[in-house]
Amino acid sequence: MQRRRDPIERAEDRNGDESTDLYDVSTWEARSTVDLLAYTLYNAVSYGFRALVLLIALAITLVLLISPAAVVLEDPFVALFFGLSIVPAGLLAGYIWYADITTSEPLSLLVVTFLLSVLFATFAAVVNSVSSALLGIGGTALFFYLIVGPVEETVKLLAVYVFAYQKKSFDAVIDGAVYGAVAGLGFAAIENALYISRVIGEASPEANILVTASGIATVRALAGPGHVIYSAIAGYYLGLAKFNPDNAGPIVLKGLLVAAFVHGTYNVTVGIVPGVIADAFPVIGYGIAFVGYVIVYDAAIGYYLYRKISRYRRTYRAVRGDTESVSRPELTEFDPPRR
Repeated sequence: MQRRRDPIERAEDRNGDESTDLYDVSTWEARSTVDLLAYTLYNAVSYGFRALVLLIALAITLVLLISPAAVVLEDPFVALFFGLSIVPAGLLAGYIWYADITTSEPLSLLVVTFLLSVLFATFAAVVNSVSSALLGIGGTALFFYLIVGPVEETVKLLAVYVFAYQKKSFDAVIDGAVYGAVAGLGFAAIENALYISRVIGEASPEANILVTASGIATVRALAGPGHVIYSAIAGYYLGLAKFNPDNAGPIVLKGLLVAAFVHGTYNVTVGIVPGVIADAFPVIGYGIAFVGYVIVYDAAIGYYLYRKISRYRRTYRAVRGDTESVSRPELTEFDPPRR
């Protein structure tokens, strides 16, 4: 956002007189010893706080990864299932990256966003656990809508905001969707590792580790794409906010509200709808009903994201002189009716 100017500066511009020293009047720069001290202390606190947050996130992550590491040490082949569980999410994130019709994003920023999301996911794990214990609403619709959805989508968006968002290469609205998708992939990666290791740890001693791992990895593979879709939606609005600074707050909040709502709705319904379908159609069975519901739900929300990306691509081509015309904004279930 362009810096706002004091009336003195504006008057100088009109008069064409730039000779007046406005230091400490309407402008400021580090000149005196006290200025330099304040400047140095501010940077130390600012960067120190960021470093402290990252160190705390890293410490929590290392603690949480003790269980997955123990499982892998017991049977290294289990690590393969950790990787396979995020393949669908990785392919989806790759498609969103490919759909970016502007310049390709630097690999370094994508990797950092992925790693930051892995680290920040631990904050969501702590908040979810503490909130569930203190409020006593764990596993309820209120818990998913008020805690899980908003918290998880916020930490994923923060993984984009604290680094990639600040860089010059984040130079298009659609870049937000790309980095959001990568953040969702990072979140899914650590969440899947934790879920798989927990299920293996809780299995009976007689259970085959690889069979148990393959079963839970399949279930987690279905959950991963959702994280990518939800955070790509929030990321798209983060990108929109960057180029509309006067309304940045409401735009970011809209993206988070949409992402948190569809995330919470998935968590609430995925434990109910497959059972209802299986009861209504016994021949299908719960497993097929579960897989079918997750695919249909992700496809429906993914289509919402696809329409936004597609319209951006069409408009981009049109304004660059391609023959495709610019279409009117498409209505979604979240938009008010046109008048």
